[in-house]
Amino acid sequence: MRVLTVDDSRTILAMLHHTLSNAGFEVLQAEDGQKGLDVLKNESVDVVITDINMPVMDGIEFIKNVRASGMHNSLPILILTTETSQDKRDQGRAAGGTGWIVKPFDPEKLISVIHRVVH
Repeated sequence: MRVLTVDDSRTILAMLHHTLSNAGFEVLQAEDGQKGLDVLKNESVDVVITDINMPVMDGIEFIKNVRASGMHNSLPILILTTETSQDKRDQGRAAGGTGWIVKPFDPEKLISVIHRVVH
């Protein structure tokens, strides 16, 4: 299973890579929403995990762009963020986000959520 992680934090990207690759996932990574879109143009993935607060293109705009492309309507997109406000959650859901996980993440729970949304 292939996972695209989109986050501007190298630490979070490294933690996600470690967690997901140890669980048997192939991990692709991008540092912002625009780079995430670039990856999706050239690669197929089974699930996306994105942060919200990033430079260049934030997670909400990234999700809107993914959904607007029409090619990834059923692609699960999990939002992994420090944001906890209901307003941000509503924005994420309205944009087309599939699920919401608050940082710091629990590796076992993250893997469980991925399996739930992909199958």
